[in-house]
Amino acid sequence: MENFSLIRRLSQFGTLMQTRFYGVEAGRDQFGNHYYRSRHTPKGVREKRWVIYAGEPEASKVPPEWHIWLHHTTGAPLPEGSSFHKPWQTPYQQNMTGTPEAYLPPGHTLEGGKRAKATGDYQAWRPEE
Repeated sequence: MENFSLIRRLSQFGTLMQTRFYGVEAGRDQFGNHYYRSRHTPKGVREKRWVIYAGEPEASKVPPEWHIWLHHTTGAPLPEGSSFHKPWQTPYQQNMTGTPEAYLPPGHTLEGGKRAKATGDYQAWRPEE
């Protein structure tokens, strides 16, 4: 069961009301997050943009193509087939720190705490004199 405080519920309610009355949906991402922009923007003022997260609010759930839109780097999120998407790029994955899927290097305390012995194939870099 999720633990919500009264203040957190009220702030979420306020955001939902602002979104309903003053926001226009700009799109959705593959994680189910909804992105909004302000309905009316006065001349000379930058439009407001925000996200309503699907599930727990976590900034690392925003993929790069929507991050650049939220921060006004582009006027629209990058389309899937744009020239900025390269074939060698891996699919976006949110930050897994603190979850069971987090990366733990060999020798980490939670991985047994034992590292393999050095093999002698390491040579320290020395600047040329």
